[in-house]
Amino acid sequence: MVKSNLCTAIKNFRRVSIIYDKQVRVVDPYLVGTNKKGSEALRAYQVGGYSSSGNLPAWRLYLLKNIDSVEILDTSFKIHPQYNPNDKDMVQISCRVEKM
Repeated sequence: MVKSNLCTAIKNFRRVSIIYDKQVRVVDPYLVGTNKKGSEALRAYQVGGYSSSGNLPAWRLYLLKNIDSVEILDTSFKIHPQYNPNDKDMVQISCRVEKM
């Protein structure tokens, strides 16, 4: 369910609130795929919520197995100029934001 909700948000350019490692994070989801270690992951631009470093906004990679819930928000987002649809950390892509 986490993966399908993220892919729906990606397709519709919708911001999401996720519970990751028991902390709320607000992100613009860009890509879901399998990373080099074989884990499903989300590449996202975090714009709010918890950050251990406090450096926001910032690009982050989240493991799907550590996401407890996904809430699709009413807020849309525009493609960030640094977004790379061919993310070098992913060996397989499940869904991603398509550049216009």
